[in-house]
Amino acid sequence: MVYISSSRELQRLKSIARSPLYSLFSELLHGVITIRAFNRTTDLIDRQLGLIKNFIIPYYSTISAMRWLGVRLEFLSSIITFTTAFFAVLSRDVIEGSLAGLSISYSLLMSANLTWFLRMSADMENAFVAVERCIEFTKLESEAPDEMPFRPPVNWPSKGEIKITDLVMRYRKGLPTVLNGLTCTIKPTQKIGVVGRTGAGKSSLTLALFRIVEAESGSVVIDGIDISTIGLRDLRSRLAIIPQNPTIYIGTIKSNLDPLGHYSDAEIWRALDSVNLTQKVQSMEGGLEAKVTEGGSKLSAGTKQLLCLARAILKRTKILVLDEATASVDYETDHHIQTALAKEFSDATLITVAHRINTVMNYDKIMVLSNGKIAEFEKPSVLLQDESSLFYSLAKEAGVKSV
Repeated sequence: MVYISSSRELQRLKSIARSPLYSLFSELLHGVITIRAFNRTTDLIDRQLGLIKNFIIPYYSTISAMRWLGVRLEFLSSIITFTTAFFAVLSRDVIEGSLAGLSISYSLLMSANLTWFLRMSADMENAFVAVERCIEFTKLESEAPDEMPFRPPVNWPSKGEIKITDLVMRYRKGLPTVLNGLTCTIKPTQKIGVVGRTGAGKSSLTLALFRIVEAESGSVVIDGIDISTIGLRDLRSRLAIIPQNPTIYIGTIKSNLDPLGHYSDAEIWRALDSVNLTQKVQSMEGGLEAKVTEGGSKLSAGTKQLLCLARAILKRTKILVLDEATASVDYETDHHIQTALAKEFSDATLITVAHRINTVMNYDKIMVLSNGKIAEFEKPSVLLQDESSLFYSLAKEAGVKSV
């Protein structure tokens, strides 16, 4: 009883300590080039060793507990065997030698079986810690349903108008709010650049639009429909997003651009031509059927980002969100992205979370966020004329020539 209760808790501690260890190891494999480039090898080794140490503590304790149990079980087995042999000697005049030998042999087998039974019982209970964790995951609060009784029209959104009213959002209960009463109206086909310092709430706004995190209060209305009244599939399938870290799947170029098989090869080639990737894909073995590894490890960051843009072009939505999509690409790729956006999404509403101020200087309006609120929302030319504006200071720090 002492061993099982202790080993069960140690197994939980091992499971908790193992997850960050494997996670960091996976990150190191994918980011080894960047780590070496910035000469952070020693720091990451120290961090990994720290996680290994945290894992070894409960692991060593588990092994020690097993040795503790083994010593006591062997001692108990020895007592049983000794008692059997002792009474066999005392009864030498009553029982035959063969029967005495048989009883001693069985006592040895019984002690071994007892040890095996207790160890297996303990291991089984420890193994059920994994089942316990799975049950905990099943009890986590899930997202809203994919479909709700109210379904938006087939052509929704047809204009791309977004009205946000008193939007308040926090990542989970107990944490501070990241959006604090955000209110604005984005007219159809407007190009909006969202800027602000780190932690201002830029990426949180995109999470709220796609309901990755549900709003605590307020509303987001797209073309007259409150997005909280429709299913997640209806919402997310009608909007498009190009994230900062491009999402690439194992498969082929074609399956990455059109995973559901809705478009013809001609439409896919047209999308690739729009982002200047036709020659690159044609040069790959298999063309559209060229193999793509996990995470697109054989593709450059710029190519992966352009593939995500081609995927959005195929979708032809009226609302496109770019979450710092050009933050990790070179200026040539950035130029291709901006050219494709201007050509293919001229009649769509475009919301760009900007890391580089230059990328949004030609937009219709700039939304400057600060502490989860809209500090400024005006044309870039107007904001640049006001030297006291927050956008002016951000543009000056970025070295924008017009400042």
